[in-house]
Amino acid sequence: MPINKIVSTKRGKAAIAAALIAAAAGGWQSAKDTSPTVHPPAVILAKKALIETWEGVVLTSHWDPFAKIYDICYGKTRINGKPVKAGLSFSPAECEAMLEDDLFAEYYQPLVKKVPAYTSFPVSVQASQLSGAYNFGVGGMVNSTAMELARQGRFREACEAQTKWNRAGGQVVNGLVKRREMGDAQRIGEAELCVSGL
Repeated sequence: MPINKIVSTKRGKAAIAAALIAAAAGGWQSAKDTSPTVHPPAVILAKKALIETWEGVVLTSHWDPFAKIYDICYGKTRINGKPVKAGLSFSPAECEAMLEDDLFAEYYQPLVKKVPAYTSFPVSVQASQLSGAYNFGVGGMVNSTAMELARQGRFREACEAQTKWNRAGGQVVNGLVKRREMGDAQRIGEAELCVSGL
């Protein structure tokens, strides 16, 4: 379970409120909205509060020696189904738009399809799980203890269970502990955000 104490925070609650307002302003009304241009609050919240801050943006494709692939923008490894190659570049606005569209089409919609109850979870749980899926894969999230606990309505336990994904190469990584738990001075952690909406 978590290494550190997981608590609700003012900054977590503020991020949730801002995402709800942004989604409503963008035309979102309910989980039944399926337009690719109307994104639910979980997508906006995961993008703004978690993924943009933890992934960081790279405007020109670069080689990731750990993953042994090129990536661009917010860790994007494929463009139109093909691997990112050297020499590719995008503007900040293009990267931001691609991230939100990818989050909706490649992560949110598959989670909804594989876990129909997903849209009934609190928005903070959806967003933290969406961030996790972006980082370690939809399959990993769907089959995780965190998802199973959320399906059972055990949301606090689900938030804490996701903190197990804090390793790389078999070793606990401090940056992943921060991302999965309470974040740092500048960034909200996934569990912090998750419990702030309960």
